[in-house]
Amino acid sequence: MRRQSIWLKDSWGWVLKEKILKSESAGAGRLSALEVGCGPGFVMEIMKQFADVKGVDIDDDMVSACKSRGFDVSKGNAESLPFEDRSFDVSYCSFLLLWVKDPVKVASEMKRVSSRWIICLAEPDFGARIDYPDALSEISKRIIDGIKKDGGDPFIGRKLRMIFSRCGLKAEIGIHPGVWDIDKLRIEMEDEWRFINMTAVSDNGIPEKLKRSWMKSLEDGSLFQFNPIFYAIAEK
Repeated sequence: MRRQSIWLKDSWGWVLKEKILKSESAGAGRLSALEVGCGPGFVMEIMKQFADVKGVDIDDDMVSACKSRGFDVSKGNAESLPFEDRSFDVSYCSFLLLWVKDPVKVASEMKRVSSRWIICLAEPDFGARIDYPDALSEISKRIIDGIKKDGGDPFIGRKLRMIFSRCGLKAEIGIHPGVWDIDKLRIEMEDEWRFINMTAVSDNGIPEKLKRSWMKSLEDGSLFQFNPIFYAIAEK
């Protein structure tokens, strides 16, 4: 989660400044915002520069972690948020919908507690992930299987328009920049393989041959890796 917040903080800032803050009237004061599924508060740390942020999470440890960092966080289920209608100017989430049982219900609850903006800051689509050269395509297949095994939806990114539409919301869908150059791939190499090993389905670990192919492609400069991360913004 910390890696995700580091990668995307500039893009999130652009989304908020260009899509939300410019639409608000001058002098209207700071926005109030609720982060649904706030985890340990890494995104709240970024968002607090743009709004007065509260959080909600179902996990006691995450709630405690946020409170230890000074954030106002409540325990609650994303499918039944413990707040009154229109309690916040903005409700938002990040990397949440791929893990919930009913993303439409979650988005509907976010709509209910918001007076104006409903934002999904980031949801991945591993079905559209590119690992090149072609011999590396097995990586995305194993990640997809691993997320499914853990109860997640690896294709949630492409479903954001449908999810918002079923809540009666017309969403603007966009994609965050995310093509790493070779130098960035080298820097992220260890963390990326840690993610692959943690996420991908494998009986005996990731085949060493696959990792050697990845490393060889990195060394010769042919490696290309891209995993689209989508956002959705709707206004009531």
